[in-house]
Amino acid sequence: MKERVSPVGCDVNPSFPAVDSRDERLKPLESFIQIVGRDRAREASDADVVDGVRPALVIEPASIEEAGAVVREAHRSDLAIVPRGLGTKLSWGALPSRVDLIVSTHRMNRVLEHAADDLVARVEGGASLAGVQQVLAQRGQWLAIDPAHAAGTVGGIIAANASGPRRLRYGTMRDLLIGITYILPDGTVAVAGGRVVKNVAGYDICKLFTGSLGTLGLIVEAIVRLHPLPGTRALVSVEIPGGDANTLGKVIQDILNSVLVPSAMTFVVSPEGQTLSALFEGIEAGVEAQVRGARVLLEKYGHVHLGDVPGDDLVEPAPGSASPEARACLAITTSLADLPHAIEAVRSVAWEVSGQRAAGSAAPAVIHLDVRGQTPTVVLAIKAIRRELASLEAHVVVREASPDIKRAVDVWGPVGDSLALMQSVKRRYDPTGIMSPGRFVGGL
Repeated sequence: MKERVSPVGCDVNPSFPAVDSRDERLKPLESFIQIVGRDRAREASDADVVDGVRPALVIEPASIEEAGAVVREAHRSDLAIVPRGLGTKLSWGALPSRVDLIVSTHRMNRVLEHAADDLVARVEGGASLAGVQQVLAQRGQWLAIDPAHAAGTVGGIIAANASGPRRLRYGTMRDLLIGITYILPDGTVAVAGGRVVKNVAGYDICKLFTGSLGTLGLIVEAIVRLHPLPGTRALVSVEIPGGDANTLGKVIQDILNSVLVPSAMTFVVSPEGQTLSALFEGIEAGVEAQVRGARVLLEKYGHVHLGDVPGDDLVEPAPGSASPEARACLAITTSLADLPHAIEAVRSVAWEVSGQRAAGSAAPAVIHLDVRGQTPTVVLAIKAIRRELASLEAHVVVREASPDIKRAVDVWGPVGDSLALMQSVKRRYDPTGIMSPGRFVGGL
């Protein structure tokens, strides 16, 4: 079994007390062994800790039937479940109020169907995105999603609604997911959506589960909409001298208001200046024309150059990647109109503790910020950023942080009037509160 990926740049105590053999949570182990076999049911280890909370058991079902039976037994035994794929997003969200059982989808990792003529694929929730892309590429197609952790599973990406800068052109997982099979907290297997893109029957459960962070059920299968693989890619970058964030905002708006059709735009802000990069994809002649147009448009703002697409891809920085000392990794989402103001707010209250560097992408504008320092310093910086951005259309989420910081600050921030509705949905789907309790907004 693959170990959980530790959060990059966040301090986690590597040693935790072993589960006491008298722990009541261990009693259902034999029942789980009867369901999945002895080699796929075990006591948890240090590698299974979730944000400082150690579970008792780890179970690895290999089919929908086994997954349903495992969740049903957990429900009967009142065990709190945290779903896990490859563990790349277990550090997202608030601290769990309890974790008794990890249900790993590691063995549910197949591409079940690829209807290339319909641009649709059906995959298991534990299939890694990288593995799915390899299978789809054999027919010249791909799932147009590019989160920072490309090694994550499809189920985990849906649960976290993880995406990258290509959402500018292709949207997020909410836009690409057309069908889902999931296990309700009582073990019932349910299906939503369909196998065709134009499926509008009933309430859109797919969108409800996207971004729910494992709090409503266990995602075991997904039907996704595909796109043709682009034949050519080119990256055009402009070095913008000075630190005027309004200029960066104007460059982005100029591109969006032009005839250019970038797949993604990313930016980096540092003391040396600002860099904006635009990715163009498609057939060779079309990309060449887009590059020529971009050069003409951007050269008035600074030095323009063509660059290699890193790793044949363009992604936002993985949380913590900019600074090994980072204690909290923030995602600041705002409108393009307010992006310059958000950058200036970061500069005014958190520039030193962020290493004088911010990176992000456009449409919607997302700023990624690594905050370093002792816990009180980091907490004060997060609160200061939120105060500065309170008057803007901006939302500050602590994407990753060490448990001590999560205990001191609300990682989700204010959610407005929507909390009551989310609480109602949680009660409807998970009345006993056993699915990832505490990790979502408002302690859901």
